[in-house]
Amino acid sequence: MRHYIFAGLFTLIGFSSFGQNNKPWLSFWNKDSTLIGFKDSENTVKIEPRFTGFISAKKFDDIIGVSETVNKKWINYYITKSGRIVGRDSLHIFDNGVDCETEGFIRFRDAKTDKEGMFNRKGDIAIPANYNSLTRVINGMVIALQGAKKKSWGKESGDHHFSWEGGKQILIDTNNRVLIDDFKSDGRLDYFSLLISDQPDPSPIRKNFKTLQGKYYSFIDVRKEFDAWLKTALLKDFTKERLLAASFKELTDGWKAEESSAFINRNFELIKAKFLELNRPNCKYQVFQDGLNPFIFESANFERFYNNCGEAKEWIYPVMNIVVSHGKGNEKDFYQDNLTFLRTEDGYKFISVDLEAGLIK
Repeated sequence: MRHYIFAGLFTLIGFSSFGQNNKPWLSFWNKDSTLIGFKDSENTVKIEPRFTGFISAKKFDDIIGVSETVNKKWINYYITKSGRIVGRDSLHIFDNGVDCETEGFIRFRDAKTDKEGMFNRKGDIAIPANYNSLTRVINGMVIALQGAKKKSWGKESGDHHFSWEGGKQILIDTNNRVLIDDFKSDGRLDYFSLLISDQPDPSPIRKNFKTLQGKYYSFIDVRKEFDAWLKTALLKDFTKERLLAASFKELTDGWKAEESSAFINRNFELIKAKFLELNRPNCKYQVFQDGLNPFIFESANFERFYNNCGEAKEWIYPVMNIVVSHGKGNEKDFYQDNLTFLRTEDGYKFISVDLEAGLIK
């Protein structure tokens, strides 16, 4: 028996558990652009500017991490919309940015134990700081790492980094309940596609995991899904109509964007030739999974694909970049073409083409 517990990705996008009237507050600068505050959707100031520019959130749903200077001392903490302050000196910082609320939860790091936990939107501890690291919440689930050792490098050069070695990944829910022990994930799963069944799901694009309760969780492997879609929905019978249907509102040629239908109509024969190369047995190409680059895809059409901190929601909307290699590697004739797709609520959409050979008009 198979239990369809969660609907697919494309029916869930845009759903808000907070209700339609709970609109986020928006950040704004003070007059000399040194401090940040927040206003509601009616432009009423809810928090006067007092936070430093270190803050990541541009929108405030329920809980954010902030920093400010008090009596010439720099302090940091989490604050809720009700004004509750929690997690002093416990900000979760990665790549010079503070964690962003996701699905009503936000990560924190205990400075004494160097372990991670998670607050809910009210500022209560939902997951205690017992883990080396946690992913953000994805469809009510979290991947947690435990028993790992920290490896640091770059102290001598001043470019200090660290990573975790060893340990075990487990899948937990937001109540800290273990769902899957020893959860080996490669970052290619769509967690919104979860199916729960008594037996492994036979689909060739799904990956199965046995739970502690004896059931099976299966998730779509987005790389396998994309490969199957590319070969059957686009390349099997490649036409201008199919390409237009599989294209986003705008296409980017390197750094320049324009309306996709005009671009494709003007350059179709060249683009068609590049796509049809993928059908050749000797074609050398790889598919790389990533997130949207906010410095390239910055128009209003892409706004929904970023979170409140301006980060790409790659766990929902991954980017698939097809890199086609030409030549023999070390020779002067070697070059690469890039054909890029974005996974959206309407399926995969062609968003960018970057060709080193051939002229784009």
